[in-house]
Amino acid sequence: MILVTGGAGYIGSHTVKALGEAGFRLVVFDDFSTGHPDFVRGVDVIEGNLGRMTDVQSVFDRYAIEGVVHFAGRALVGESSERPELYYETNVVGGLNLLNAMREAGVTNLIFSSTCATYGIPETENLGEDHPQRPINPYGETKLAFERAMAWFGSVHGIRHLSLRYFNAAGADAACEFGEDHAPETHLIPLVLGAAAGLRDRVEIYGTDYPTPDGTCVRDYIHVTDIADAHVTALQKLMAGTLEPQALNLGTGTGASVREVIDTVRAVTGRDFEVAESPRRRGDAPRLVALAERVAEVLGWRPAHSDLPNIVDTAWHWQLKRKKISL
Repeated sequence: MILVTGGAGYIGSHTVKALGEAGFRLVVFDDFSTGHPDFVRGVDVIEGNLGRMTDVQSVFDRYAIEGVVHFAGRALVGESSERPELYYETNVVGGLNLLNAMREAGVTNLIFSSTCATYGIPETENLGEDHPQRPINPYGETKLAFERAMAWFGSVHGIRHLSLRYFNAAGADAACEFGEDHAPETHLIPLVLGAAAGLRDRVEIYGTDYPTPDGTCVRDYIHVTDIADAHVTALQKLMAGTLEPQALNLGTGTGASVREVIDTVRAVTGRDFEVAESPRRRGDAPRLVALAERVAEVLGWRPAHSDLPNIVDTAWHWQLKRKKISL
């Protein structure tokens, strides 16, 4: 049995589906503060909070857990800068509760949903796994704190672990079962699609004077289905004992600017919308793009769904279904 924490969330739900299709038996643990109950289908579900050790222990008492895929946590950069205490309570204290419950139950396989936010401001054009980790916000700092705690639990208590550092997850399940539905929504592609759907007045471009080809920020967008597939491969290898503890980037190695995303949304949806230009936001790096060679070497995984038009198209059809928008 595999425990998936945060399995009712955006990336978690896609991964639960992929793991189930790969033959894994699953139990999802989620407090539904940001996840959606209707995103979890055909698996056991335990509602609980990582911050309560009794909730976490109850899962290990009830099920014979063999491995854990850990998504649960807070993930809003802006909120983390305003309320860091929430991020330390959930991402660090809650994470330690999980590690201790694993240790007590003798569970030794763990995949962690990490982030490129652990790197901070890029010192190179593309970010490799060996880039210095100097987070610039509590979100990245708390994710890094758990990576380090996991490494110590690995060396002392024998927990085999893998950190998957995502770049910009985007897109939606091709069957439109799951997609991005955050409150508040802070990610660029659903914001732009919201404008195309008439759900938002306009799209804001924050900063047009960056040292990039068109002056707007560049990001590495990776389809959420590709992320889910990487977790399946990683868990199979981890359970087979063929993976060393390490961190791997999940990205494409190719960036798209804010203007390129806007142009792609217009092309895919056939709709126009207002775009406004605003000053830079504090803490936005000009470019965040992965070096993605190591994950291909270690997992034999490469993204198969992450060209930008496909990302936008699947996300758009998810919007049409979820928001009941007419074409």
